[in-house]
Amino acid sequence: MAARYSIAFSKFAAVKKGAVFVLSAEDAGISETGKAHDPANTLARALPIADFSGKFGSVAEVLAPEGAEIGRLAVIGVGKISALDEYAWMKLGGQIAASLRKAEEVAIILDLPGVEVGAAEAAGLAAGILLRGYSFDKYKTKKGDDAKDDSKAPVKITIQLSHPSAAKKAFAEIEAVVDGVCLARDLVNEPANILGPVEFADRAKELEALGVKVEILAEKEMKKLGMGSLLGVAQGSPRGARLAVLQWNGGKAKDKPVAFVGKGVTFDTGGNSMKPASGMEEMKGDMGGAAAVTGLMHALAARKAKANVVGILGLVENSVDGHAQRPGDIVTSMSGQTIEVLNTDAEGRLVLADALWYCNDRFHPKLIVDLATLTGAIMVALGQHHAGLFANDDELANRLLQAGTVTQEKLWRMPLGSEYDKLLDSKNADMKNIGGRYGGAITAAQFLQRFIKETPWAHLDIAGTAMGAPSSEINQSWGSGFGVRLLDRFVRDNYEG
Repeated sequence: MAARYSIAFSKFAAVKKGAVFVLSAEDAGISETGKAHDPANTLARALPIADFSGKFGSVAEVLAPEGAEIGRLAVIGVGKISALDEYAWMKLGGQIAASLRKAEEVAIILDLPGVEVGAAEAAGLAAGILLRGYSFDKYKTKKGDDAKDDSKAPVKITIQLSHPSAAKKAFAEIEAVVDGVCLARDLVNEPANILGPVEFADRAKELEALGVKVEILAEKEMKKLGMGSLLGVAQGSPRGARLAVLQWNGGKAKDKPVAFVGKGVTFDTGGNSMKPASGMEEMKGDMGGAAAVTGLMHALAARKAKANVVGILGLVENSVDGHAQRPGDIVTSMSGQTIEVLNTDAEGRLVLADALWYCNDRFHPKLIVDLATLTGAIMVALGQHHAGLFANDDELANRLLQAGTVTQEKLWRMPLGSEYDKLLDSKNADMKNIGGRYGGAITAAQFLQRFIKETPWAHLDIAGTAMGAPSSEINQSWGSGFGVRLLDRFVRDNYEG
């Protein structure tokens, strides 16, 4: 789809047309400059009348000064300057995007009294504009007022600041991450009749254009590897399973890779343990983990990250027909461990069991992080503002928590322990795939840990945050792209040379 906005950076200059946005800190106000037709003079006189205090995210509009050629003049409150962090600048960008209305040309003046707005802040604001501007309306034949019209030229946005060249450079990196988030959102939002396992694998294959090495394993190869756990989930669907292996080699040749594994159930009926009809349409998003890993690999490759990274996508459709897996079936995983399938709707862990083992066995990574829309139980525990974090390594957990704090893709650490693990013991096999009514998110994580060995590992249960999460200043989409910014920051801060 065509870009909604075209963003450029320039030095401070007079604005001759279009809409103008300026910033005002809380209780700081705007001073008159004495220059004829300067928008600041109009704002300095008008804002006290409008009782505008500069509270974060607040917007005030005034009539353009007489004789000026600009069409609109607006001021955005930034709150207290001391509270402006990386995410706050992104949110400000989102607030500006929400206030653009039908403007075709926009100037944003990054001038705050006593503060020089830097390149990182300007780039973050631009990223917020792009993320807020995302919409998924490709299947609408009639466009509403707020829908994106790909036939229209993108809105031209110029961000004015002291050092535009540095901002342009910073934006190039963050734009790669934005593109990765939007890719993940696209994948989650696609209907399942369009995006099945094969089509998802094809989308992953497109990352080769960025230098990512992509291998696609079909059912024949997976059967040869002994992936009975993953293939058991897929056997009720006529659409074949796939395992996508993505490699970005941007670090030193001798360095072990960092690995990310994503659950990619492109549609989940629940199988023979069928879900209720109400809300089942949302199960097109049950591949949010694989979408996040794909978006992350795009981001890392597009910004040329100096790290070796592996992404593994377990791609299946969980359907119902005469061949579908039954409750009580016993399957043999790639690890050799046997699993009694008591509930076919606890399928994501069966997919991840083989994907995790394959990742560990082939690549011997320094760590593995898996992402999965795995359990409704995590939403009961945490709601939709935090994803659940389970880990066998404190340092890894702390690094992920820190990345979540910076990006505001927030995590909350949950427990693991032998008391929970024994709930998975089965009389008929090495384990069963559910652990009972209580602690469902925990027993799901304990199940995954049985396929990890000693590798540092973290499991992110993103069921509440990857799809249908509350909207925010930077996301109005049902598919949020959760995990891309989080893990890009995690890699950037800890594993790049």
